[in-house]
Amino acid sequence: MSSTTTLLLPLLLSSIFIKSTHQSPCTRGCHVSLASYFIWEGSNLTYISRLFSTPIPKILPYNPNIPNPDTIQSGTRVNIPFSCYCINGDFLGHVFAYTTLHSDTYERIARNAFSNLTTPEWVQRVNRYKSTQIPDFANINVTINCSCGDTRISRDYGLFETYPIREGESLSRVSAETGLPADLLRMYNPGSNFSFGSGPVFVPARDENGKFPPLRSSTGGLSAGAIAGISVGAFVAAALLVVICLCFWRLLRAKPSAIELGPVTVSGHQSVQHGEGSGSGFKKIDHETAGFGGSPGLTGITMDKSVEFSYEELAKATNDFNDSNRIGQGGFGAVYYAELRGEKAAIKKMDMQASKEFLAELKVLTHVHHLNLVRLIGYCVEGSLFLVYEYIENGNLSQHLRNPGMEPLPWSTRVQIALDSARGLEYIHEHTVPVYIHRDIKSANILIDKNFHGKVADFGLTKLTEVGSTSLPTRLVGTFGYMPPEYAQYGDVSPKVDVYAFGVVLYELISAKEAIVKKNKSMAESKGLITLFDEVLNKPNPEECLRTLVDPTLGSTYPLDSVHKMAQVAKACTHDNPQLRPTMRSIVVALMTLSSTNEDWDVGSFYDNQALVKLMTGR
Repeated sequence: MSSTTTLLLPLLLSSIFIKSTHQSPCTRGCHVSLASYFIWEGSNLTYISRLFSTPIPKILPYNPNIPNPDTIQSGTRVNIPFSCYCINGDFLGHVFAYTTLHSDTYERIARNAFSNLTTPEWVQRVNRYKSTQIPDFANINVTINCSCGDTRISRDYGLFETYPIREGESLSRVSAETGLPADLLRMYNPGSNFSFGSGPVFVPARDENGKFPPLRSSTGGLSAGAIAGISVGAFVAAALLVVICLCFWRLLRAKPSAIELGPVTVSGHQSVQHGEGSGSGFKKIDHETAGFGGSPGLTGITMDKSVEFSYEELAKATNDFNDSNRIGQGGFGAVYYAELRGEKAAIKKMDMQASKEFLAELKVLTHVHHLNLVRLIGYCVEGSLFLVYEYIENGNLSQHLRNPGMEPLPWSTRVQIALDSARGLEYIHEHTVPVYIHRDIKSANILIDKNFHGKVADFGLTKLTEVGSTSLPTRLVGTFGYMPPEYAQYGDVSPKVDVYAFGVVLYELISAKEAIVKKNKSMAESKGLITLFDEVLNKPNPEECLRTLVDPTLGSTYPLDSVHKMAQVAKACTHDNPQLRPTMRSIVVALMTLSSTNEDWDVGSFYDNQALVKLMTGR
């Protein structure tokens, strides 16, 4: 594919990477490292989240000093968590995907976009474009170095941040700000002079609890000399741990049909499994049900519609997960293009720490099958966690709405995508037992197939609930800008959480704006998309005022009445009171009226939500 060939990571990174004297060749990375991002004027948390493909809820725990996620003061720093990998056995780092803007340069990308977390020279070395010939909207690699600690220095520090030294900063100032001895910082950075322009340094960092976590013995910073110094007792314990892991792995291999998820609160219900999806070259594996149906108290899940792949097969299909095959980066891992057994596929590679999200996707997609839900082909649990999906040719809705390099979506196509997505959500809300709540509906999680139909994807945050239940308290996950007030403030979860987020997506379809919009390009202040539309829809003549928010790429080729009705549906979806929001069933019916050519179709009789009836009929 031409879109993936621009992501080329040289095979011999070690021969071109200028190593720091403090960083020796590695054997493995670590689950979490931090990037200290300096907030320049105009940047905000939404931009940073998108840049690093890290959800805002994952960023906030490492930044207790942020009082308001919507407004961050320029000149401060934000810590962004990311996985630190051992790349080619040569150095520790993470390769981020970046889409170039108009007139971008390696200097601007390194200094401005990534706030000096990398250097222009290093960005250029891992990409094939010349510094003066970077095309607009090209996909390039940006590598940020990281550290996992060093047992030869101290075992007291196991989490590190990549910290770019800025003008006016010095070793003594960094020492004072972090509360760490200057001598310790020198030991971790022997090749740095702690002056502006010397590049990033590695500084011990605090975790979500505000403490310095100790270095784990499995960290990639271990050297051969350090390993040789480990006591006999520790060696025996490590050997026993390896044996236990091998036994556990063999158990998984012997019983791929059931992966334990812990107690399931819903029992005695049969899972609805309508439809098999499109034809494929994969042989389906049918095992006895070990999950939702049958006897109460069962705790496993059934891989009755999935194939278990070997790591070797996935690695071969992705050229050892080469960056030239990478087509995306999400909060829980990178996505790679592959062709497996005659079918195009997308492989999501996840860290072992994302096991909860991995199992959540398996739990949903092995039991729920619908035309408007992305189809899971298979999985793999060797080394990392892998999910194999059908490949969706046209990317996601967010890209189509905001990437200038793509053709604008006609209004009729936008209505169709909205209807498709609503049908997918209606299915998991109302036609499955137990009911599923997605919890991360957004334009980036709606994929577009070759016929420009929508499919709901990314079920890693999905929650189960019994039929008829209203809300459940839970931990906060998802994406800011799409969260309803009852969820953001109290953690209450119900299907109406998805309804609210879907309303934001409808506003995106109309305006092509993001869920959180900057008030001014030169300011970090921002405003929610819901607020923008509320201001317009509450005016005396909302239909005409709505033109100011319609996506300019539509020109005049849209029926204003249809746009107004979709905005009214979105307004109903984003009501502050979850009880007054429509169900997805009502929304499907409302959107059917927009896609129908029958002007006289009386849709009022279909609604079970009277507020929506009044909105759609104008009464």
